[in-house]
Amino acid sequence: MKSNLQLRLRNSWKYIGKDRWDWSVFLEDDDSGDIEKVKSVTYILHPTFFNPRRTIENKEDKFQLKTNGWGVFWIKAFVNTIEDEKIKLDHFLVLKYDPEIGETV
Repeated sequence: MKSNLQLRLRNSWKYIGKDRWDWSVFLEDDDSGDIEKVKSVTYILHPTFFNPRRTIENKEDKFQLKTNGWGVFWIKAFVNTIEDEKIKLDHFLVLKYDPEIGETV
């Protein structure tokens, strides 16, 4: 699953109150153009989520998965390329009470 593609996961968040956040995780290629080689991303969320395995095919939105929750955890993802390569990525979800506007990690 080692790849030469420059891809990584990032997340954004918004605190909505009562220790809950709206958050999203998405694919980033740091302007390499490698995101164009991606067909889909399958995210593996914490098992407490309803439907913890979710596949996103929307390239225009950087394969963004939007949801909400209350805690942090490791997100795993399998990137499926147009050449049928499978790349495993992971990212530790970051949630803060007062992020800067537009802050992502």
